[in-house]
Amino acid sequence: MKPKNRFVIYAQDIMVFTGRSRSYAYSVIKQVKEHYGKTKHQLVTIQEYADFHGIPVNEVKTSLEEKS
Repeated sequence: MKPKNRFVIYAQDIMVFTGRSRSYAYSVIKQVKEHYGKTKHQLVTIQEYADFHGIPVNEVKTSLEEKS
């Protein structure tokens, strides 16, 4: 069972949200990390992903909840 209040977005989530490939999803995570100055071991939050792409965070969260 997945927790209801997730803060972190993963490649699988991006794949489902965008309908794109795994390699694209990992590329996006890398771009977001570079943009925010994160190191390799740090995670990307849903808020950071949404802000980076100019998407309202509520739309991303709603989409992820529907897919899970």
